[in-house]
Amino acid sequence: MGALVTTEDQLKERIKELTCLYNVSSYIANCNLYDLEPTFKAIAASLKAAILYTEEAFVEMKLGNELVHAGQRLQDQVFILSAIKVFNLPYGSIKIGYPKSKFNENVFLEEEKQLLKTLASEIGNLIERKQIIDKEELTKRQMARSDRLAILGEITAGIAHELNTPLANILGFSELLKERFAKDKDALQDLDKIMNSAIFSREVVKKLMFFSCEMPHHMELVNINPIITEAINLLKPNFSKKSIECHLQFSEEDITLRVDAIQLTQVVFNLVINAIYFSPKNGHIIVDVSNQPKELVLNISDEGKGIPREISEFIFNPFYTTKPVGEGSGLGLSVVHGIMKSHRGTIKHSFNKPKGALFTLTFPKI
Repeated sequence: MGALVTTEDQLKERIKELTCLYNVSSYIANCNLYDLEPTFKAIAASLKAAILYTEEAFVEMKLGNELVHAGQRLQDQVFILSAIKVFNLPYGSIKIGYPKSKFNENVFLEEEKQLLKTLASEIGNLIERKQIIDKEELTKRQMARSDRLAILGEITAGIAHELNTPLANILGFSELLKERFAKDKDALQDLDKIMNSAIFSREVVKKLMFFSCEMPHHMELVNINPIITEAINLLKPNFSKKSIECHLQFSEEDITLRVDAIQLTQVVFNLVINAIYFSPKNGHIIVDVSNQPKELVLNISDEGKGIPREISEFIFNPFYTTKPVGEGSGLGLSVVHGIMKSHRGTIKHSFNKPKGALFTLTFPKI
């Protein structure tokens, strides 16, 4: 099978192939880059229609982890295949075939083999275009987020400076009033409430200053292992309440790094307290410290619900929280972000397979 007897038969096949190329070019030109599945299905169907024995043929496109079919795929088959490459790297393949019980390897026309190669190249170019656009959009979002955080940092720094003086005045005058009303218990209780509220507000201001990188820090070369261990030990009661196991692992017994020890404690404390909050009972939290030649990498993972994609770009913003009212100020992660920035480090988050969240912190060795 496979020979074209007449010139008319040959002409019909050329028309089918040219129609396929035209249709595919049209599909690609008008495709939705955010949903390519309909385009790939249309390409597969168009290719099937262009093959000599259309009714018997099947088409299979392997695109990364996805498969697209046209026609009935059988176990025993004869087929030809062309690789799909994206930026000169293997990405998938496109295959056309027939049932082995009716056809042999000689059934395929040279023109069909060339058509297959052409379509593989066109599909590769389409995927390249999508990946370029995806990367451009990701870069734009990251730049826009950095700009927003920079502006937010300037605003919060200004707010923090403006609030420091009146808060200091509230605390100072409250102390004077306590001396004046030393014998009035009700007045003293009210003054204690005022002072406690002012102290709480001052702590919020400190966190705002951490986010905006306005807090002074004392950098020194220290062994960070006991600092991280102590920060986690402070949370033992929290682990016990939910029967959570925390696995702390260091790549070396002594790891030295130039950091502000207090701020490093805050980073670990804030991230682990969040991990505890979102972890299920009897869950596991892993704190992994890896000393590498040019940087130190700190990974903190939990087994909670993870961070939904739609809110992932907001979690480092001040006052943004997914916790119920009264259970979180929304400043923990923004403080961590500010401290990492002041240490010229980075913080990223991802899904912790199979479930949960993973925060990766990188401290450069400076």
